[in-house]
Amino acid sequence: MKNLRWPSLLLLLFFTATQVSGQALSDSAYIRQHYTKTEHQIPMRDGVKLFTVVYAPKDKTQKYPIMLNRTPYSVAPYGEAKYKTSLGPSSEMLREGYIFAYQDVRGKYMSEGEFINMKPIKAKKGKKDVDESTDSYDAIAWLVKNVPNNNGRVGQWGISYPGYYTTVGLLSNHPALKAASPQAPVTDWFWDDFHHHGAFFLPHAFNFLTSFGQPRPQPSPTGAPRFNHGTPDGYDFFLRMGPLTNANAQYLHNNVAFWNQMMEHPNYDAFWQAMNIRPHLTNIKPAVMVVGGWFDAENLFGALETYKTIEKNNPKAYNTLVMGPWYHGGWARSNGQTLGKVSFSQKTSEFYQPQIEARFFRHFLKGDGKGQLALPEAYMFNTGANQWREFAAWPPKNTQERLLYFGPNGKLSFEKPSAAGGPSYDEFISDPNKPVPFSEETTVGMTREYMTDDQRFASRRPDVLVYQTDVLREDVTLAGEILSALNVSTTGSDADWVVKLIDVYPDTAAQNPHNPASVKMGGFQQMVRSEVLRGRFRNSYEKPEAFTPNQVTAVNVPLQDVLHTFKKGHRIMVQVQSTWFPLVDRNPQKFVPNIYQAKAEDFQKATHRVYFTPQQPSYLKVKVL
Repeated sequence: MKNLRWPSLLLLLFFTATQVSGQALSDSAYIRQHYTKTEHQIPMRDGVKLFTVVYAPKDKTQKYPIMLNRTPYSVAPYGEAKYKTSLGPSSEMLREGYIFAYQDVRGKYMSEGEFINMKPIKAKKGKKDVDESTDSYDAIAWLVKNVPNNNGRVGQWGISYPGYYTTVGLLSNHPALKAASPQAPVTDWFWDDFHHHGAFFLPHAFNFLTSFGQPRPQPSPTGAPRFNHGTPDGYDFFLRMGPLTNANAQYLHNNVAFWNQMMEHPNYDAFWQAMNIRPHLTNIKPAVMVVGGWFDAENLFGALETYKTIEKNNPKAYNTLVMGPWYHGGWARSNGQTLGKVSFSQKTSEFYQPQIEARFFRHFLKGDGKGQLALPEAYMFNTGANQWREFAAWPPKNTQERLLYFGPNGKLSFEKPSAAGGPSYDEFISDPNKPVPFSEETTVGMTREYMTDDQRFASRRPDVLVYQTDVLREDVTLAGEILSALNVSTTGSDADWVVKLIDVYPDTAAQNPHNPASVKMGGFQQMVRSEVLRGRFRNSYEKPEAFTPNQVTAVNVPLQDVLHTFKKGHRIMVQVQSTWFPLVDRNPQKFVPNIYQAKAEDFQKATHRVYFTPQQPSYLKVKVL
């Protein structure tokens, strides 16, 4: 305390008193008691007005920073007498006191203009040239000028699509924007959300766009209703739908423009490249804290790649990364202690919100923004060991690259297979009409828990190859990127390749208290990381290539980063398969120029082989901490 300056000490005492007096109130009651809501139509430079809601503290004894959230998902409730039940990134920051501003982005809900998904950033030739960076600038300029009692500093945050708008806000270059936190930001839709290495994430895209993608001719306080599948069984629904061409014929009826655009652009062409925000992340001035979840089924790629790109392009920028054991937005929407059947032994969100997030914004928006902020370059939760770790760089420097080789009889080992006699490959029959399910759950969508699901159901399928180590004699911690390098062949001319990294618990593993008694953790096969690559893109995402039937071919499947400890007594397992339904749409296994135009007769069985000889090895390239 003796090192705090008097203004800082008084602020600390004020916030402490405010928190104590308000702690007994629910967030909803606290907001009504301590905040005043106003609604505004903020003009952009081209004359389009964006609907914006401002919640300002009633207390006028001090000036407050502005926290801005720009969203395509509605700033509801509408009407100055109707209040949100929560404000800001957390209850912690709500009670500290900020001016919170929420804005419907151009073309959504009550804002004017035309909405364009991931609107490309372009060079500005005149005052009427607008994109989301100029809208961010104009919104910030208006708020700082017109909202009473602000201190001239602005922070921006958002999760998922609002995380993308936060990233774009960095490009506004408005001098008042001092800190931004893109959280699970949409970044590049050929690897985020709807695609993973070109493979199409069917239920995620279909379920989202059947509502979000509907046209909105005029400003409206309501959006389109959710799609009714007519069944809880998504596996059956999407299998009965048949080829993707049937989606329009049976359900969408050409009303969803972005769906049609996706179907016209199966490759990573100029359409997708223009929506990639990463090339624009240069000359970053605000402090940045990128946040993501290790088990984010939607935008894990976005969080990791946004951080890495800013770090590479802006070596002098303040840029930090936080990764916890969370599902999509779990750091703000759960206590972060469990996910699915897996426990992390602590309420990780309740640590993150006050100790990381609130400190970041407080330092840059309420402090002088100078001095030393006691946060590491990377604050990462080690799953498996269930502990927070601090790193001076991500990926960490102190790792050793090692190869985990596939071998005969389902062997996985750090030792390279010998040239001795025996089988040189494993094979399986892949039938797109009887695809491997991605989950045991009966669901119409992509579940948020699937990334930690027990994989025993899949390991028992004949069309899933399984490789595992002996029981580990010591802990093995993997930190950073993983590459699955496969040597494969197929009797078809196209195929998807799915690789899953799995932590196999010992048979004597204790039960997790939050699970029902019927859930047994002995022998549990927890998915740690999984990824898919559409085989036609093995050499180029822009120019797909057919496989030559029965020819051994190298296919590299990049898996996204991990920080996971496989404990002594556990095993490391890898599963390889070719279907993952309905999470990923079915590959017909016959090469067609536009895979989304495949006809029913194009779908065929194929025999796939994975090789593991010294000359044609298959392995995981990992980094051991």
